[in-house]
Amino acid sequence: MADHADGKAPPRHRRLLLLRHAKSAWPEGVPDQERPLAERGEKAAPAMGNHMAREHLIPGLALVSDARRTQETWKLVKSRLPGAVEARVTPALYDASAAQMLEVLRKTDANTDTVLMIGHNPGLQELALMLVGEGHAQARDAMAEKYPTGALAVIDFAIGDWPSVEPGSGFLADFLTPRSLR
Repeated sequence: MADHADGKAPPRHRRLLLLRHAKSAWPEGVPDQERPLAERGEKAAPAMGNHMAREHLIPGLALVSDARRTQETWKLVKSRLPGAVEARVTPALYDASAAQMLEVLRKTDANTDTVLMIGHNPGLQELALMLVGEGHAQARDAMAEKYPTGALAVIDFAIGDWPSVEPGSGFLADFLTPRSLR
């Protein structure tokens, strides 16, 4: 380990992958939490998983809302990723605000460098916009305009642990939509 003037090691690199669930169906009489993926979502989720694998966007931990559509999205994404990824069904992510999602993230184990969070709008989009302080302006503008189903934000942090995440501390490395992968 290199010596530093302040005696501290430099912060570790952390990466947050914010994935909105893929396109869901709206079957009559089905409660919101039980809505399944639509055919379009069933195609988009594995395509995003393929992209994540190609670009080495492999989480050490996946935090997944307990809604059916997020669980199905995760199953399809996971099927395209190499190796095993620890996943936690996280009921607190369903219908969560950005502040609630941030609290879930801050409780993540310090040994996990890359976290995938699969959730819902408007909270997911609001969290992404809250966390990003720097990064690709065009991607940020696109993300601010619309965070469609199946979209993925890649946000990097120079922090030592997840409790240190603060609004504006992230760098938006990329923002991808299912349409951009075609």
